[in-house]
Amino acid sequence: MTFSQILLVVLFVTRAVSEVEAQNFTAERQQMVKEIDAMVAATERATGVAKLDERVREAMSVVPRHEFVPAPARSSAYRNRPLPIGKGQTISQPFIVALMTELLQLEKTGKVLEVGTGSGYQAAILSLLARDVYTIEIVPSLAKAAQATLGRLGYGNVHTSVGDGYLGWPEQAPFDAIIVTAAPDHIPPELVKQLRTGGKMVIPVGTSRQELMVLTKNANGTTSMRTVAPVTFVPLTR
Repeated sequence: MTFSQILLVVLFVTRAVSEVEAQNFTAERQQMVKEIDAMVAATERATGVAKLDERVREAMSVVPRHEFVPAPARSSAYRNRPLPIGKGQTISQPFIVALMTELLQLEKTGKVLEVGTGSGYQAAILSLLARDVYTIEIVPSLAKAAQATLGRLGYGNVHTSVGDGYLGWPEQAPFDAIIVTAAPDHIPPELVKQLRTGGKMVIPVGTSRQELMVLTKNANGTTSMRTVAPVTFVPLTR
């Protein structure tokens, strides 16, 4: 067998393996969404969410979570649990990603700020539901990797930045919605300032005990708060 023939065989086998892998991931992703549906129904009394909006559910069904986790963890990408992504950070449990996205109540024309890019998975979900997503990550290596992954996969309406998410992204404010994927011990006042009137912020708050909260900015500048559920997030790094 010539070198060219060997190369063709290798390419054929590699393509076949990739196609099988893609089919397997599709099936695993659909199973993940079914598990999320069941958890949403089971936690309705606490969260106030009876079922996912179909747009949120569709986003969870199509975004390839395995592309946003380190290679050694890809076999676990669609298990309904958080996974380490390096630098002491994690990619959130899919149920939590879906729940927080649902609580934002995004419009297609919306402009969203995400504090804590991590691997970029949450930003990818948001990008299918809003016009523009602005996401900040304080760890440069994570921000660079997330930007590369989002670009490679074609999520062109996600804008990334390296910086202190506690301070938000004032140059792009106001935002229709803000999502924070790490837990501060209090709600950052700068983020409240950057939220548009009528907008919502979904944020975990606390240290030893954390609560997922929804903040709504009222027309008179005051805010209304609702506690959703106990959660566990990595601390918000300054």
